[in-house]
Amino acid sequence: MSGLAALVTGSSRGIGLGAALALAREGFAVAVHGPANDDELEGARAQLAALGGKVAKVAFDVSDLAAHDAALAQVEAELGPLTTLVNNAGVGVLSRGDPLEVSEDSWDRCLAVNAKGAFFLTQAFAKRLLARTRSDVFHAVVNVTSSNAVAVAEPRLEYAASKAAAAMASKGWAVRLGREGIAVYDVQPGFIATDMTAPVIADYEARAKAGLTLFPRVGQPEDMGAIIATLASGKLPYTTGQTISADGGLLVPRF
Repeated sequence: MSGLAALVTGSSRGIGLGAALALAREGFAVAVHGPANDDELEGARAQLAALGGKVAKVAFDVSDLAAHDAALAQVEAELGPLTTLVNNAGVGVLSRGDPLEVSEDSWDRCLAVNAKGAFFLTQAFAKRLLARTRSDVFHAVVNVTSSNAVAVAEPRLEYAASKAAAAMASKGWAVRLGREGIAVYDVQPGFIATDMTAPVIADYEARAKAGLTLFPRVGQPEDMGAIIATLASGKLPYTTGQTISADGGLLVPRF
């Protein structure tokens, strides 16, 4: 896969790290990202470096739109021209509970990171691609949203709303970038064992085993990584705009 280079946001841990590792194993040069240049981000960089590929790390707040161009420039200075963007960085609600009690701060935080940040980072990435002569390798944007983009989660409604916005933006970018030969996908994870879900994962596991999901288990970051790497590698040719329900069958209608 020579010539492929990816930035994976929110990749110091969880789904993002799973995606970064899977992409590196596919031969991508990979930039890992976190909100701060801390030990966790360095640990992710070291894990990828141990695989023997080209790796960079970059720290910035995805909701800070003024930081996007500089971050992309930094990554390309280290890895070469980017071919792939994985918008994975995300935040949860400040407090689960009744939608009647949702705070403006929690709403704004979810929308700023999960929807606005991903939208404008895609815009900045696309503009860089369109401003240069591109090689004939596969170019893609993979957005990681959530099954809550379509299934209501009452105790975290602001999170669900932000993911629904990101899911619609994925379709919109697929429309705009399709004529440029750039594929866009929306991966919607269900119950995945990550640090974000750690407080409730035991409940999710029990519900999965009881039949809430068709596969009686929760998903793992490496499951999501394999899906993302498959899409980013162009292994589903002549596809774009697809939503991948990576949820073990959670949202399959049944009665």
